[in-house]
Amino acid sequence: MRNYRVTVKDDQKHIVKGYIKLGGTNPKGEEIGFTNYFMEKDGEPFFGICGEFHYARYDERYWEDEIIKIKMGGVNIIATYIFWNLHEEVEGIFDWSGNKNLRRFIELCGKHQVYSMIRIGPFDHGEIRNGGMPDWLFGRPFEVRSNDEGYLFYTRRMYNEIGTQVKGLLYKEGGPIIGTQIENEHNHSSAQWALTVGINDMWLNSGSDGNSHMLKLKEIALEAGIDTPIYTCTGWGGATTPVPDMLPLWGGYAYWPWIYYEEGRLEGMNEHPATPEYIFRDKHNNKIPKSYNFEPQYAPEDYPYACCEMGGGMVQFYKYRFAFPYRSVPAMTVMKVAEGCNLIGYYMYHGGSNPRGKVNPFTNDLATPKISYDFNAMIGEFGQVRESYQRTKLQHYFFSTFQKQFSLTKTILPGDTSQMDPYDVDTLRYAVRSSAGSGYLFLNNFQDHAENYDLCDFNVSIELPEETIVIPSQGELTLARDSFAILPFNFNLDGMKLKYATAQLITRIEEDGEAYYFFFVPEGMKGTYVMESKDIISATIDKGSIEQLDGNTIIKVAEEEDSLIHLVSESGQKVAIYTMTDEQSLTFWKVNMQGRDRVILTNANVLVSEGDLRLESTDQEMVTLSVFPDFDASFTSISGGELLEITENNVFKTYRLKAPKKEIHFNLKRINNDKFTLDFELDAFHGIKEALLRIHYTGDIGYAFIDGELINDNFCNHTTWEIGLKAFEHRLIEQELYVYVSSIRKGKVLNSNTTMAGWKETTKESIVNISSVSLVPVYEIKITI
Repeated sequence: MRNYRVTVKDDQKHIVKGYIKLGGTNPKGEEIGFTNYFMEKDGEPFFGICGEFHYARYDERYWEDEIIKIKMGGVNIIATYIFWNLHEEVEGIFDWSGNKNLRRFIELCGKHQVYSMIRIGPFDHGEIRNGGMPDWLFGRPFEVRSNDEGYLFYTRRMYNEIGTQVKGLLYKEGGPIIGTQIENEHNHSSAQWALTVGINDMWLNSGSDGNSHMLKLKEIALEAGIDTPIYTCTGWGGATTPVPDMLPLWGGYAYWPWIYYEEGRLEGMNEHPATPEYIFRDKHNNKIPKSYNFEPQYAPEDYPYACCEMGGGMVQFYKYRFAFPYRSVPAMTVMKVAEGCNLIGYYMYHGGSNPRGKVNPFTNDLATPKISYDFNAMIGEFGQVRESYQRTKLQHYFFSTFQKQFSLTKTILPGDTSQMDPYDVDTLRYAVRSSAGSGYLFLNNFQDHAENYDLCDFNVSIELPEETIVIPSQGELTLARDSFAILPFNFNLDGMKLKYATAQLITRIEEDGEAYYFFFVPEGMKGTYVMESKDIISATIDKGSIEQLDGNTIIKVAEEEDSLIHLVSESGQKVAIYTMTDEQSLTFWKVNMQGRDRVILTNANVLVSEGDLRLESTDQEMVTLSVFPDFDASFTSISGGELLEITENNVFKTYRLKAPKKEIHFNLKRINNDKFTLDFELDAFHGIKEALLRIHYTGDIGYAFIDGELINDNFCNHTTWEIGLKAFEHRLIEQELYVYVSSIRKGKVLNSNTTMAGWKETTKESIVNISSVSLVPVYEIKITI
């Protein structure tokens, strides 16, 4: 057996309050502030969980449901870019209507008790045309992203418009807006001026005037009334970070499409390299002033290590089309949090579609799809929930439930990790976060762009000043390929000491004088809890075994099924531990209904608001809803389905429901290998929440049109192309949907000595095939209690 060791000493984090001049108070007297390590709410640690969702890239009719869905994923802050070129495409004419109604979007965030961070630019990037700069700025005689007075004049006008839109919605006014990002990647990145042509390679500058420019932008924002507790800037790549006036935010992506456009970046390589993102570092340690993807221009321990762009996915670029592994996202969360991050942020959390412009119909970056901005995000372009959403949700519940204790823990590495090779997938990657001898062991077995394997037959010794905890003390650990885990040690279980568990903690709720803790067993592991026996007078388990050994109570749960442990302490405190398998955990939801926390198990997506519970299921009429504790009253009404039966076990009450089955009738007409049309009947979309068109094809790019207008596109990467059709329902009843797939042309030779009539192409082989087309319904059952 292979033993890994980590020495945990001096785990007392040096935390200073009042050092950072960021924060504010709302009319209720609630306060947001910072220590040098974490965000605070009313003087207590607050673990911020931020997800990016671009209002202008989504149909306003569906904003509210998607905001609820984001909140249900455990997110407590929604960040959004304000793209200047979408609001002032024509100089002097501002548009804040429809999908561009920033005010309504922020109001909806407030309605559902989610904070918001506005990213006000002027430069954003975000894979949008000119990085968000209006085309007409190119025709002005000044340098953008600088202190040129000509540029600042227009910036001031834009900021004043934003200030008007958010008036009354700021935190100090009782609104949800707690933060403002100034610019983006200033002095680091840029975007192509789309008004020019590609062979000119004309780009915006990457920014000039450094800190003075960023501080000038903040000054203009304040003058415009954009007064928020937090001001942030992006910190990576040597970007301008004017501390202490702004909090630098960090991030990390494991999929880098841009390298295929950078001369020399891939020299000598034929494929994307494995990135060092999945090797543990310590990013809040003055003794390690710089590390991979983290080169702050300040002492790391002076400010919190916080993130705004952890890769929640990645957009497809024309020259790099990858099948995105959704497990890379929760693995990234494990890495960043283990490294000392107490404020996490995903880009993107929710995908969308690029809106059509009035002057320029396509508002995308030139290397990306014209319309689709799905981003392989946790919630897709049409509201699809991915595995990354389900797994990060469990992590978010944990961080939020135990934020006061967890935020105090300090990163401890087993040694110097700076020279670790990302291609070494045989060596366990691990780290600890600990405070006063209690904490969490972080494990990772995910590496991008490498073939991972199960890691078997090992244990980990945590060497504390007074003891050494070996996990596990009996037997061995296995961590499945592409898996990761956060395992507690010396955890206070309501007065009983959990020495360690080979199960991951999710959350805690109370019911009838008993504390219920919910865990799941990470894939490949065997679930074991080791408790100090002196604290316990009674221990029982429904499925598993209990033994006493060396002063410890060792509880092993059944494999491949759930189990329930009941403990009673010497003081009479009752504690229950409910353990799920890895697969079962993907059905886990924590909700607050009727004034109390409840746990729900269901394969459907759960949306809770204003006393209603909605269950959203894709291509499944049957929905099972297990609830603990049970609702306080019977269902008042059910719409979109019917209740079939109610059953009960020793924890959950289970409701089995059914939505009316819907066949979406359409007429498919294949024109040839690369083209087809769809016609729909009058009631095709009635009685369902969404209709997902699924297309399996081989080719270069897929295009979908209604009456000649491009409504969606897809770069072929040999995964399923999905299009949500509900938003186009009325048009599709009257007009057909036309799909065209352009071919991959192998052996292509171009003769383009002139761009005019002399163009000629010869191709040895043309590859295109549409193998299958299907439509699946998304049902929604609404329960009023």
